[in-house]
Parts: sequence; structure tokens; C-alpha cells
Amino acid sequence: MKRLILAALLATTAAAAQPAAQEAAFDAQVSSADQMAWLKSLSSGPNHVASPHNQANAAMIEKLFRDWGWQVKRADYQVLYPTPVSTALELVGPVKKALGGQEPGIKDDATSNTLAGALPPYVAYQGDGDVTAPVVYVNYGLPGDYEALARRGISVKGKIVIARYGGGWRGLKPKLAQEQGAIGCLIYSDPQQDGYGAADTYPNGGGRPPAGVQRGSVVDMTTYPGDPLTPGVAATKDAKRLTRETAPTVLKIPTLPISYADATEILSRLKGAPVPADWRGGLPFHYRFGGSDDVQVHLKVESEWSLKTISNVIASLPGSSKKDEWVVRGNHYDGWVFGASDPLSGEVAMLSEAKALGALWKSGWRPKRSIVYASWDGEEPGLLGSTEWVEHNLPELRQKAVIYINSDSNGRGFLGADGSAQFTSLIGQVAANVKDPATGASVAERWRAGVRAKAFDGLRGNPAALAAAELGGDQPMDALGSGSDYTAFIHHAGVSSINIGFGGEGESAGSYHSIYDSYDHFVRWDDPGLAYGAALSKVAGRLVMRLADADVLPVRFGPVAGSARAYLGEIKALIDSRRREDQRREGLTADIYKLGSDPRDPLGPPLAKPATPALDLSALDAAITRLDGAAKAFDAAMAAKAASLTPAQAAALNRQIQGIEQSLLSPAGLPFRPWFRNILYAPGRFTGYGSKTLPGVREAVEERRFDDAVREAGVAAKALTDYADRLAAATELLK
Repeated sequence: MKRLILAALLATTAAAAQPAAQEAAFDAQVSSADQMAWLKSLSSGPNHVASPHNQANAAMIEKLFRDWGWQVKRADYQVLYPTPVSTALELVGPVKKALGGQEPGIKDDATSNTLAGALPPYVAYQGDGDVTAPVVYVNYGLPGDYEALARRGISVKGKIVIARYGGGWRGLKPKLAQEQGAIGCLIYSDPQQDGYGAADTYPNGGGRPPAGVQRGSVVDMTTYPGDPLTPGVAATKDAKRLTRETAPTVLKIPTLPISYADATEILSRLKGAPVPADWRGGLPFHYRFGGSDDVQVHLKVESEWSLKTISNVIASLPGSSKKDEWVVRGNHYDGWVFGASDPLSGEVAMLSEAKALGALWKSGWRPKRSIVYASWDGEEPGLLGSTEWVEHNLPELRQKAVIYINSDSNGRGFLGADGSAQFTSLIGQVAANVKDPATGASVAERWRAGVRAKAFDGLRGNPAALAAAELGGDQPMDALGSGSDYTAFIHHAGVSSINIGFGGEGESAGSYHSIYDSYDHFVRWDDPGLAYGAALSKVAGRLVMRLADADVLPVRFGPVAGSARAYLGEIKALIDSRRREDQRREGLTADIYKLGSDPRDPLGPPLAKPATPALDLSALDAAITRLDGAAKAFDAAMAAKAASLTPAQAAALNRQIQGIEQSLLSPAGLPFRPWFRNILYAPGRFTGYGSKTLPGVREAVEERRFDDAVREAGVAAKALTDYADRLAAATELLK
């Protein structure tokens, strides 16, 4: 029946087909049943880098692309990837008790009981070591937490710290701990975040069970992602490499992730003053700082450090009239264990798109632009596959890539779309054309209803999103930080990028990076029937087809200028609030803090910091004003003239706007991390995944590097002026 529907819809050649008919034909090929079958197969064995099952999955993905008519090649790289030889964790005082080890299987979860070849809980790129020391609880283990400890006279030097997941990226926790003089680090998942505080625990719900452990990477990705030994260049066989000892992104102290069952054995025994209220998690005892010699832990980690081969599967459909313009789409396929949610729920959605596009291709459709689909390897340890591919193909990508569209984990709920804001309107149009599988309304209508309902119920949200929802407008796009494969594209290469996926109503957080991220967990608690997997395919597929076939790229730059203005407004507000705070601090002596705090938990004064001066950001302000004018002029001209352009005019216009994101790249890169070059957004130095906007300026203000703030404001002003000039030139072409 499906073949008959497809034949009827493609009675004319694809070149002459109307977009609506083409998209209906695409939808007819998208099957949740296909996705469930692929998901079950792909998640049936351990999928860490270089594992036999991960390699078999690469072969399966390659074969599927070839069967569907795509041109396919492998892009292999040799990267440093450590795997644990042995891990040991033991409470040695006041009692002796062995902790850690592999999670137990669950009767109702098939793959959790077939762990042959699976790696035990660990974090990649920690430092090997064998240490025994007292334990200090450091909350999330972020800079503000160490300031709070310092005000109480608590040092972690020579100690093992225990931090809970959350607040910032996991890799910051051991990095900051080693900078503070700690000799070891433990990271646990507090049930307040993703266990029984969030949902019934698995298998009765999706919440993390007591023995569940969140694996992950602690490589210092805020300095640079990718292979630690080849920063800035592809990790080919003959690449010049750093040593492990000289690689700045490999940490130095032993670190292990542990369950909240094991964390209970340690935390419940800690002595010392009670922690502040916002440091307390969901475990059933009073949290204390610890640090005394009576609670000691032995921690040992030994890893096998060698080069492993990662294998990206790169598939393409060549364009007809614009072959050297690329629409790039990607999702990774490696996992920490089985990886059903992260990443395979997104991978099977992408495979559905590839199957549908292949059917269109076989029926005669030829996209104007080339379409490139990438299944990335090695994302989990540090965005290895995508970063090495981008570094390997950097000049060609800057010349040819129109956009990179990324997905990762997918769930059920609402569409999330973040990235380059010039595509805001396009996302809105696509979301209006795809039905939400749970309600039958459009994805766009459901998003607006969700934002408004949550705001009415008093839940905090994005004011810009609420304003857009109330006006029936498009969903605003948040800035991209890091944590998935768009990172090298937008932050290093300057390729405009979008990250998309559904979520907000599933319960995948409780299985994240554990053996319970399985097919059984996913189809019960995250996206039963993979209905939202099909919805993601339809959203992403429409984005790909519309961008591939557009005579003129469907962009509007008002949202870019509006975002830049909002980012600068936030920095100005930060400066004003800091100056008021600094003025209040001047009259507060150590005696006042001592008198004003609980005698059982005496607080010293905050650490001395340079006072925040008035900063001259007028050049940056003027650049954003110029950008705003250029964006309005371009958008108006596009609305009036785009449909009447000749092919030559359209080609000239596309050349002008295609690589415009590269105008935002700083030649010197961001302070302390020159690999990151985008002046408008970046992952935060102390957030990891979360974005910082106008990062060179904002982080300098936050860290009180005021000369840097002024200098970076000038760098950002130059980049935004170049961006505006490029828009102005594009507007002249339209006229």
C-alpha cells in the first residue's frame, strides 16, 4: 500500500513536483515501526568507541544508506581513547566497605542482564591514580561552591572531593578540584535531580535506580573538543601528536562516577558543620561538609591509554544546479553502554529521513544543493568524530556548507530548536506543517500552548518565548553552547547550525549514560512507539529539503540583531548589579560577617575582588545598532524582491549570505581557549554545555577581567560590523 501511495504522489518528476506533494511523499516513507526495529538492533550490545557492536552498527548504517541509494564513504581517525583496566572504591574509615563496580541488571530490562563486553562505570580522560584520603562534600563542585568553602575555612587540599551531578558540566568538577589541590574526585547522581525526586525509579518509572551510575567524559572540552593529542588538526595516522602528559585537556587526578546508593555510604558518615540549604540533595540525612580524618576513602583508577579508530559514516546525495553548496545533517551513533536514548533515538530518526530521501531520489527527485548525512562516531568521549571531520575538511566546509542540522537524544513532548537565529522563521514554518503525535495539533501550536500554560501556572520561562507564544509568533532559538556535534561547526568553522529534538515529557534523565539506557527503558518511559521519533524525522526532513531546494536561502536576520541587543542588555545589567553589590560590600567588615552568621557555621567575608568599574561598551552598542538597521533593511528587501530575482541574482545573493556566520569568528579566538572563535555565543568556561552569549565580554565581566572585557567588546564590535556590512551588501543585490 505504501508503495502505491508513493507512486501516486510522485507521478511527475521530482523537479516539477510541488513542495507539499514532495513532503507528503517523504512522510509516507517515515515509519515508527522501522525506527523501533533499528533501535532494538542498534542498542542490543555495548556501543562504546571501538567495541565490536559499535563497529557492527557502523557497518549496518553504511549498508542502509547504500541500499537507499546514497553515495557513502567512511571517514576514519585515530584518537586517544582510554578504557578502564581496573577501578576500585572502598570506604576505609570509620568502617571498611567495598563500593563501586558494575550496575546490577533489572529483571524487566533484557540488555541490562547481558553485559558481556560492557565497560564498568568510569569517566574518560580522568587521571589514573591510587589515593586514600578524607572526603569533603563540595556540592556541585563549581567556582561558587569553592568560594563558599573558603569563607568557612574549609580546604580540599590533599582530600578526595565528592560532588553531585548538575549545576555545570561534569568535566568541570574534577578540573576545579585538582586546581584546588584535591587528589581525587567522586561524582554521584543525587536522587533529587534524576532519581526518586524526579520520577518513580526504574523499572516502575524512568527515574534513576539507587545503583544507577552516570558515566561520561571529563576531558576539558571548554578548552577544545576532539582528540586531546591533535588540537586544531585532524587525527589522521600521520598527524603530529602531543603526549598524554602534555595534552592540556586530559585531567590529572583519579575520578569515578558513583551511584547514590554508594554516595549514601560516604555522605551519611561525614562530620562537620551542616551545609547550606541549597547544597542539600534528596538523600534521607542531613548533609555535612566532612573533611575530618575519621571518614576516609580509597580510590584507584587504572586505564589503558592507546589510539583507537573511530569511523564516521558520511553519505551524500549530489545536488543538481548547486552541487557545491552543502546541507549537512548529523547525529552520532556511539554510546556509553547501549545508548538507546542517547544517541540512538536521534540516529533512528535520521535513518528514517535518509530512507525517505532515498526513495524520493530513486523516483527522480534531484535536490538543487547537495545533501550530506553524517553518522558520527566518538561523540560521547569528547565530540571526537565530528570535530576531527570538521578540522580535516575546514576550508571546504567554510566554502560550501550552507548549514549544519544536528540532533542527539530524542524524546516526547515539545520541539526544541536552538542555533543560528536567521533560521527562526524557517523553523516556525516547518513546525506549523508537522503534527504533534500526542494531540493532533501542529508542533508550533503545541509549543505556544505549552509556553503559555506554564507561564500561567507560575513556572519560570523565557520571557521572549512567552511574548512570541502570546502573539502567535515563531519559537525563539536559544544560543548553542556545547555538548553535541554542532560544536565544531558553529564555534570553530563558523558554519550556521541548528540543534533540534523533542523533549520535556519523557523520563530519560534517570537512565542517562547508564546500563539502563536501553530499548526496554526507552519504549516504556521515553517515547512509546517512537511516535516522536517520526515527528523529528518530519521536522528535520522538511528543513533539509527546503534548504536544499530553495532558490534563495530562507533567512531573516531580525532575530539575530534582536538577540545581539538582548545579549548586550544582559551584560549591561550585570555590570550595574555588580557595581551596586561592590558598593554595598565596601562597608562590610569581617566582624559584621562573623556577627551576622550562625555561630555553628561562621562565615568569613567574601573573597576580595576588584571593584567593577564603569565600562565603555559604546562601540559594541553602535555595532549592534548598525546590525539592527542592516537586518531590517535586508528582511524588508527579501520580502519584496526575493521571488522576482533572476537565477544569476539569486546565485550572487546566496554567495553573499551563505557563509555569513564566519563574520562572527574572532581571528585570535576567545580568551584562554582560542579554538573557540565565535564572538556571539560559546559554551561557558564554567558551564561546559550551557551557552554564554557575547562570551568574550560577558565572561570577562563575570571574572572581573575588566581590561579583557573592553578589548573583547572591541573584537565583538568589529565582527558584528563586518556581519552588518555583509548584510548591507546583500540588500544592495536585492535592490
